[in-house]
Amino acid sequence: MSVLHLLGSRGDGGAETYFVDLVRALHAAGMQQACALRPHAERTRALTEAGVTTGSFGFGGPLDLLTRPRIAAFARQGGATALVAWMNRAARHAPAGPWKRIGRLGGYYSLKYYRGFDHLVGNTRDITDWIVGQGWPAGQVSYIPNFAAAAEDGRPVDRASLKTPQGVPLLLGMGRLHDAKAHDVSLKALAMIPDAFLWIAGDGPLEDKLKAMAAALGVADRVRFLGWRNDAGALYRTADVCVFPSRFEPLGNVVIQSWAHGLPVVAADSQGPGALIRHGEDGILVPVDEPEPLADAVKAILADPMMKIRLVQNGHARVEREFSQAAVVEEWRSLFSRLGAL
Repeated sequence: MSVLHLLGSRGDGGAETYFVDLVRALHAAGMQQACALRPHAERTRALTEAGVTTGSFGFGGPLDLLTRPRIAAFARQGGATALVAWMNRAARHAPAGPWKRIGRLGGYYSLKYYRGFDHLVGNTRDITDWIVGQGWPAGQVSYIPNFAAAAEDGRPVDRASLKTPQGVPLLLGMGRLHDAKAHDVSLKALAMIPDAFLWIAGDGPLEDKLKAMAAALGVADRVRFLGWRNDAGALYRTADVCVFPSRFEPLGNVVIQSWAHGLPVVAADSQGPGALIRHGEDGILVPVDEPEPLADAVKAILADPMMKIRLVQNGHARVEREFSQAAVVEEWRSLFSRLGAL
């Protein structure tokens, strides 16, 4: 058995990071795999170092007539029994052949790209329910969540390296600098939390706009825009509270990663985080697009060490029960077996 994963994204984000994490976890569990990737030096390096074979393909637009047959040849050469397409661009280029085609959906994607596929996987129950509601046969849909695991290197980031004083409350925002991630709400909330600093890890088209907003709010000296980072685990371990005010979020992998790293999280009650978090038990939910409740929740956690401990312990327990690496790897292995690809 050999699984060929297809990823047609050239960017960096939560889905792309988790793609690498899952492939490495399946490889560590003894699964034979290969990856068909759009050119991306860092992603290719990470997978190659893990011992996974990779191939580079164009994954272009509708006029790209070469990627699909080239991937088919790559799949045959590797003896693929299953193709897993991550997101729409990969699905469009996933060739039919003597293998099972599986679509892995981390959002409410157009299902036209998955016509003829044998199975779809959603990483939230709401996504799988939505897929069935669109007319897809329920027996050909599975829920397999993302897993979360604390980074092996347990060292936090040196605050001084990012001009952040020791002892001040440190908030962490993770995600692309995009309107959906609502980093503007975090900036407005920061203005209501005296002395706190905010690290924002991610890149994207709104960087200049967010920096201008920070200056206008008078908090620019307490905000650090970190850009894209490959040391997310260290960031989680350094901060005091994770703020995650996304306006639209199908899952909320940041929530699960915060739990895994022992970081309390305050999130907007959008679709994914609202389904994940048990308010007051393993996280705090606040209304979407409202900075004052976000600030109030952060201040409450900072002022109540016992609340912080409770949120951290319950979040860690959720990871162990529902989002452990071993459990998710076994779910994928079971799916491949059911489809006759194992």
